[in-house]
Amino acid sequence: MMKKQHLIFIITFFVYIFVNQQFVYAQKASISFEKPVFDLANVEQGTIIEHTFKFSNTGNANLVITEVKTTCGCTATKWSKTAVLAGEKSGITVQFNTEGKIGQQNKIITVFSNASNKMERLTLKANILKKSVR
Repeated sequence: MMKKQHLIFIITFFVYIFVNQQFVYAQKASISFEKPVFDLANVEQGTIIEHTFKFSNTGNANLVITEVKTTCGCTATKWSKTAVLAGEKSGITVQFNTEGKIGQQNKIITVFSNASNKMERLTLKANILKKSVR
């Protein structure tokens, strides 16, 4: 009788540990952008474009954006350094200075986070027209 109770206890213990481990490993953040590409079409040279890429944490753990990189110094970014809770929304604001640019521009913004999709790319597009003389 005692051995049977011991065996039941040991089995229960291992099942409990296994289930908890599965739950811990299942906790993941996931970043999902509403529109990862923003196309402004035609813009006059010298315009400063600002756009916020909105996203949701569609995972079940806190999302932390660790870094946001741009392809050139003409593009700047702002984002919250605090964790985005599961199910919550936030955004990354991108500012692009078109001064000195002309023609089709594709600015790539790379977002790094603790999400299951650790790296996401955003694109800001614009066709920069020569500044009109007034």
